[in-house]
Amino acid sequence: MESLFAILGFGFLLGIKHALEPDHVVAVSTIVGKNKSPWHSGFLGVFWGIGHTLTLIFIFLVLHFTQTSISGTWEKTFELGVGIMLVYLGVSTFFPAKNHTPKKSGNTAGNLFFKSMFIGQIHGLAGSAAMTLLVVSMVDSLQGALLYIGTFGTGTILGMLLFTFVLSIPFLFAVNKNRINFFLTKATAILSIGYGLYYIYMVGFIDGLFT
Repeated sequence: MESLFAILGFGFLLGIKHALEPDHVVAVSTIVGKNKSPWHSGFLGVFWGIGHTLTLIFIFLVLHFTQTSISGTWEKTFELGVGIMLVYLGVSTFFPAKNHTPKKSGNTAGNLFFKSMFIGQIHGLAGSAAMTLLVVSMVDSLQGALLYIGTFGTGTILGMLLFTFVLSIPFLFAVNKNRINFFLTKATAILSIGYGLYYIYMVGFIDGLFT
């Protein structure tokens, strides 16, 4: 029992650390500035974590019941999807979709929450191969595996909740300062594009997906 608690504690701390990996941070940063409330921004992190965790659980169950594994090529392809998504998130900030139909603020916030969940799902898909190997090496039962992934997911949710809450503070002070808000928004977009291109290069050429 003590060893199980130790494993779950390790998973929880690993989940917090995992939430703060550069590609996760950059992706969520592109939409945090669109929310004017730190609490709403914090919930963006929660939805990211939920999407990330649900994908990990789904992929693990599929692999478990089919007795298969994710090939190296597919693993790199999923990682490539993260890079493409980062570039898209950055570019879309410069070219926002035009909609002449008035939207209520609640609908806009809801769209951001689901967008954050989708981003989390893409990251979860990309990290599913590594998570599967980690879970198999840590526990030897389906119940234990799901418990570990759930604890890991709780850590990612908490880590991203705290990060998005803190990240929103500079944007909050810049609400009525158009130039500062413009700079912060575009800076995160440029960072997302740059890191996304770097990510694509690393996966495609250094890790060998394209070669």
